[in-house]
Amino acid sequence: MFVVSPENKATGCGLLAILLWSSTIGLIRGVSEALGPIGGGATIYSVSSLFLLLLVGFPSLRSFPRRYLIAGGILFASYEIFLSLALGYANNRAQAIEIGMVNYLWPSFTILMAVLINGEKANKWLIPGLLLCLYGIGWIMGGEGGWSLPRIGRNILSNPLSYGLAFCGALIWAAYCNITKKWAKGKDGVTLFFVLTAVTLWIQYAFSHERGMQMDVAAVVRFLVAGGASAVAYAAWNRGIMRGNLMLLATASYFTPVLSSLLAGVLLNTQLLLSFWLGVLMVTAGSLLCWLATRDSKRG
Repeated sequence: MFVVSPENKATGCGLLAILLWSSTIGLIRGVSEALGPIGGGATIYSVSSLFLLLLVGFPSLRSFPRRYLIAGGILFASYEIFLSLALGYANNRAQAIEIGMVNYLWPSFTILMAVLINGEKANKWLIPGLLLCLYGIGWIMGGEGGWSLPRIGRNILSNPLSYGLAFCGALIWAAYCNITKKWAKGKDGVTLFFVLTAVTLWIQYAFSHERGMQMDVAAVVRFLVAGGASAVAYAAWNRGIMRGNLMLLATASYFTPVLSSLLAGVLLNTQLLLSFWLGVLMVTAGSLLCWLATRDSKRG
C-alpha cells in the first residue's frame, strides 16, 4: 500500500496554494466585471475572511508583536486593495492580464529589499536579474512588437491608475514580506489582515459612486470561488512552508507568472500573443536569477 509521508502531504498543500494563487488574476477580474472594482474586491475579501475564520480561526492578538500587527496589517491590506482595484479598473481583459504581470515584479523586489533592509547577502547577479524582470515587463507592455518606449508610454498613459496601482502593489508586498520575516516572530495575522482588507473596501465602497452590482448565479459562483481559493491558498501555504519541502516550494513559486498567465487566459477567454509569453518568461527567469544570487552568496 502506497503511503504519503507527512512532509509530502504538506508539500502538496504548498503546491496547491501556488495553483490557487495563480488563478487570482482571472478570478478577481471576472468578479469585478459583475460587481465593480470596489464592490467586487470587498465581496471577495469578505468571503475569504469567512473561509479563513472557519479554516484557521481568529488569532489571539495579545502575543503578536505590535509593530507587526500595525505595519503588517497596513501593508497587507494596501497590497490586496491595490491589486484588486488595478485589475478591476483595467480597460479590458487583456490589459488586466498584463497588469497582473506587473504585480509579479514583487519576488525580485522582495529580494532587493531583503538586501537593502534586512542585510541579506547577494552576489553580482542580483542586478541583472532585476533588470531582466523590468525588461520583461516592458516587453509585455510593448505589445506584439516587443520592447518599444513609445508603445510602453502609450500603454501606461492609457490607464495610469491601474499600472500605477499594480507597480506600487508589487513594492508594498515586497515590503510586507520583509517586515513579516523581521518582526512577526512566527506569528500569522493573515485572518485579521483579510478582515481589515474587507472592511476597508466596504468603507471605500460606501463613499464611492460605484453602484449596481449584477448579482446573478454566475457572479455568486465567481466570488465564492475567488474568495475560497484565496483563503485556502493562504492556509495551505502556511502548512506547506512549515512542514513541507521548502526548497521545492520556493522554486515552484517563481513559476507562478507562467501559470497565472495561462489560467487567466483560460478564465477570461483571452488569447495571449507570443510576445506576451516571451515577456512572462523574462520576468520568471529574472526572478529566479535574483533568488539564485542570494543562494549562491550564502554558499560562498
